[in-house]
Amino acid sequence: MFEGKTVLVTGGSQGIGRSICETFAAQGASVAFLYVGEPERAKETLEALGTNAKAYVCDVADYTQCEKTVKQVLADFGTVDILVNNAGITRDKLVLAMSPEDFDAVVDVNLKGAFHMIKLLYPVFLRKKQGKIVNVSSVSGLMGNAGQTNYSASKAGIIGLTKSIAKELASRGITCNAIAPGFIRTDMTAGFDADVIAKNIPLRRMGEAWEVARLVAFLASENANYITGEVIRIDGGIAM
Repeated sequence: MFEGKTVLVTGGSQGIGRSICETFAAQGASVAFLYVGEPERAKETLEALGTNAKAYVCDVADYTQCEKTVKQVLADFGTVDILVNNAGITRDKLVLAMSPEDFDAVVDVNLKGAFHMIKLLYPVFLRKKQGKIVNVSSVSGLMGNAGQTNYSASKAGIIGLTKSIAKELASRGITCNAIAPGFIRTDMTAGFDADVIAKNIPLRRMGEAWEVARLVAFLASENANYITGEVIRIDGGIAM
């Protein structure tokens, strides 16, 4: 489905990001992914892709790093057709205990990081008059969540960013959509009691990373050419 296409995935070395990379690779795409820390995981992901893929160390919160990395990706692959803004961190605390640094760190990665990548690839997509952007938000950005003021704010910001970019780029045939995952089985949620969580989910289970990845791939495919500015929940019904 994605033969001849290049996808750039932020936060692609593990969890949902890795599954996204694997899904695109399995469907013929060339894959560039960004990561910070844990080079062994990045190496494992590269080995798992088994296609034209490269990994880049880049803190998406740092615009200068993003600028250098995007230039290198374009030099290595020639272009980028699909951007998936998946990189995200948490610094969960009640507001009383949350420092300004905790708040800034999460917003800088989760929200500003997406802005940085979109800004840098914006002219590439404009010149091509085509492109797909998929931003990973969260049900926390739709509902809010106690102890996650910074995370919820950043993910709600992703929704506003998505809709604004969608309106800016629609006339050029470029789409921008967001997904809002709920509880997905990854390393980030490994410490949670899955049975307790499942009781609060209408479908009575946590989601799998590959399910999220397939939704991202759908939104990046020609099957979704008439969808833009949307926020699609993939949460087992928890945010209904």
